[in-house]
Amino acid sequence: MPPLLIVLIILALGFSFLNGIHDSANIVATMISSRAIRPQLALTMTAIAVFSGPFIFGVAVANTIGHEIVGAEHINIIVLIAALISAIVWNILTWILGIPSSSSHALIGGILGGVVIASGLQVIKIAGLLKILITLFVSPLESNAAN
Repeated sequence: MPPLLIVLIILALGFSFLNGIHDSANIVATMISSRAIRPQLALTMTAIAVFSGPFIFGVAVANTIGHEIVGAEHINIIVLIAALISAIVWNILTWILGIPSSSSHALIGGILGGVVIASGLQVIKIAGLLKILITLFVSPLESNAAN
């Protein structure tokens, strides 16, 4: 197995682990702090839901990331390694500083940065990027309107 592929697999597993740590707290905080569900049960339910989500609801987010922000032909192993490293660093930094952030958006930013450095700005698909940016800024407004 090529060394870069091993590095990529290790980074992907590390990102997935940190994503779980980083984002699961947001999912279970209310259940645990209200004492509605024991922490072990809340985390177990979350792990099962996150694992089974793509099988039940599909992979629309992954398709958007993989096909709608940049062309797949511009994503290579070096770009993926750079994207994962930047997303991991960002997740750790925001976690340490207590800043709420999204692991998915960190990964998208890493992919965009890696692709721009490797292939230039012209390969970014503006329509897909706008779709993500609009969702990023509208979702907190929807959440506040529901309260």
